[in-house]
Amino acid sequence: MKVAVFQMDAGEVGPQDRQASIEAAVAEAAEEGCRIIVLPELAISGYGAGGEIVDAAGDVSGEQVNWLKKLAREAGCALVAGLALQTAGKTCNSALFVPPDGGVVRYDKIHLYGNYEKTLFTSGRSPSPILSFEGMTFGLLVCFDVEFPERVRDLALRGAEAILVPTALPKSEGGAFIARSVLPVRAFENQVFIAYANHVGEDARFAYQGQSCIAAPDGKLLARGTPDTARLLVADLDPTAYDACRAQNPYLEEVKRCSGFLS
Repeated sequence: MKVAVFQMDAGEVGPQDRQASIEAAVAEAAEEGCRIIVLPELAISGYGAGGEIVDAAGDVSGEQVNWLKKLAREAGCALVAGLALQTAGKTCNSALFVPPDGGVVRYDKIHLYGNYEKTLFTSGRSPSPILSFEGMTFGLLVCFDVEFPERVRDLALRGAEAILVPTALPKSEGGAFIARSVLPVRAFENQVFIAYANHVGEDARFAYQGQSCIAAPDGKLLARGTPDTARLLVADLDPTAYDACRAQNPYLEEVKRCSGFLS
């Protein structure tokens, strides 16, 4: 399956400009035959928009979600978008899987990063769902979540072949290490693909690392963005191509084998 991640320019601060940029990227990805396009964390509002993010947040029947459904339907492919969603008066930092048939799957970020996010959002209380699309099985995480090995291992043990991650990784030495080293290790130690879509550049509050990527189960990067350029990254995900790697490094089988006597 061909998958794209959109490394998006954080300098586009208006929702209309950001929607236009997303529409252009989705059209390009669909033209290249991509079946899933992953957008960054809080892609529609912009990550650094502060209280405006909460003010504009709706529920899964709201304007932003309806726009994503229309975009997925017209492009004929699935979208994974980071956006703020409200439930019972609380706002969550969410990832939404939007297939072209209009059904949606929601995940609310568990591990909120820093006081900025903890002031704006409520932490998710449910594990990431497992979903199937066109013969592959996927899980969803948001940004900081993927840096916790427990979150990725949980999805892998529940059968995810690929994990789709909207992110807003900040520009720093630590951010560079996460993008270059942590993500390939997460993919390798769990024998899964990871598609990781980041912002690049700066908004009014933050600078971003860029370096979006698609990592394979053998730890190799099938696609990688630069630290300074907005672009679309595309790769083919073929789980059967890594059977030898899984046989050589049977981490998940060992975890399952030992689960009865280790706590």
